[in-house]
Amino acid sequence: MHQLTLDLVDSYRGNYENDKAARSATAAMAKTEMADLAFLPMEAAKLKGDFAIEIKTHGITAQEKSGRCWMFAAMNILREKAAENLGIEEFEISENYLAFYDKLEKANNFLNMAVQYAKEPLDGQMAQYIYKGIGDGGYWDMAVDLVKKYGVVPKWVMPESYQSSHTQKFMRMLNSLLRRDAQILREMVLSGKSGDEVNARQTELMAEVYKAECIAFGEPVRTFDLEWTDKSGTFHREAGITPLEFYERHVAVNLDDYVTVTAVPTEFTPEGRLYEFHYMGSMAESGIRVLNLSIDELEGLTLDQMRDGEAVWFGCDAGAYGDRKEGVWDPDSFDYEGLLGGVSIDMPTRRDRLELRDSRATHAMIFVGVNFDEKGRPNRWKIENSWGGEVGKKGYFVCSEHYFREYVYEAVIQKKYLTDAQKANLASEPVEVKPWIGDLL
Repeated sequence: MHQLTLDLVDSYRGNYENDKAARSATAAMAKTEMADLAFLPMEAAKLKGDFAIEIKTHGITAQEKSGRCWMFAAMNILREKAAENLGIEEFEISENYLAFYDKLEKANNFLNMAVQYAKEPLDGQMAQYIYKGIGDGGYWDMAVDLVKKYGVVPKWVMPESYQSSHTQKFMRMLNSLLRRDAQILREMVLSGKSGDEVNARQTELMAEVYKAECIAFGEPVRTFDLEWTDKSGTFHREAGITPLEFYERHVAVNLDDYVTVTAVPTEFTPEGRLYEFHYMGSMAESGIRVLNLSIDELEGLTLDQMRDGEAVWFGCDAGAYGDRKEGVWDPDSFDYEGLLGGVSIDMPTRRDRLELRDSRATHAMIFVGVNFDEKGRPNRWKIENSWGGEVGKKGYFVCSEHYFREYVYEAVIQKKYLTDAQKANLASEPVEVKPWIGDLL
């Protein structure tokens, strides 16, 4: 075992004190954000310009201080279909409406898992996974399940509340409530109560969750009057429409036509396979399914869909080599190694980063543009983010091809673009992975 002796620490101290560049970097970092010091504006400037393929969308959204990026990105995909079908220029689907039911489903699944694994030791891996609690985050499949069950509504029907766009405190309170409820149900199981008794108590506890959500976010509508004027000036009215009817009439996207494609080449998830995991944040009856392919295949499918004029939902590591103000993601535009006195932070491959938990998909957005170099290869990608219009270029961001190849991990693709071999993989029996492995996908 390596010993950190005082003599060894003294030698480290001497090396640092004799390094003038390191001492200068210390002074710079004392009062300045690291990303600002490492940022190379002339490299980032290479990503400026128009895009050979650019898909018009209906405006920038803002998730504010919440972790609902995956839902905003999904609703931004559906919004485009709804705006086209309604014949209007400005439109947004209510994220608050669907997020209400997302949290309700997550809470119910949390308690289901607490009951299912009640006899597992609390220091076991599954119990530790469960009692971490729930959050705002999610996957495309979760948005699909929610839309199919609850429908969608225009944003004006259920607008944002302060709590829906600032979720940290409420989620802390909700997790405390759920852990208390889980303990109640766990003790009932361990004391030999029947399944019916446990289920009845869970029904009572979930009523409290529903009430707390209504107080924080507002109660979701069951019906509403839909009124709009289309681009031709024609006024329309549909009275007493339900959220599911609105979805079926005016969004009308067959969500079964889509599949999540990942490029996560780990020891646990070899390429060319269909994987499934039961994530605590998903509905109790559903799992998350992904088709894991190579990054070349993921990129090719993304390009195919965009060439047909459809934006692509994708997930990436937003914490890697990004500048929020400039709206840039690009490893070549940041010199952290130089800032840290020649200390390299890069791992050799995306597989290394994933397996060692140095990187994973942390944010979802949509690709709305791509440009190509003189050889026809992608060199930059236009991104519609959900961080409001005050950052990036009026809310739009750009990433380099280098970033795409290293830090884009998933994309939602229409199945019609898959090759015959990929369709065969999609039709195969999924490989079940543990949820704490699944969260890499």
